[in-house]
Amino acid sequence: MPSLLYCTKCKTYTMEKECKVCKSKTIEPKPPKYSPEDKFGDYRRQAKSSEYKEKGLL
Repeated sequence: MPSLLYCTKCKTYTMEKECKVCKSKTIEPKPPKYSPEDKFGDYRRQAKSSEYKEKGLL
């Protein structure tokens, strides 16, 4: 599940790993705020887990 990413060069938000406007690399802007009633926490943890498995960290 892709997350919202931020381009520091042209200051736009995208879901791509590379900005389509200026072709620079994007980063995650900030960590999400914690909420005990987080609706999407399970999905986010699954995505993070699968990402770590792909990189061989788990």
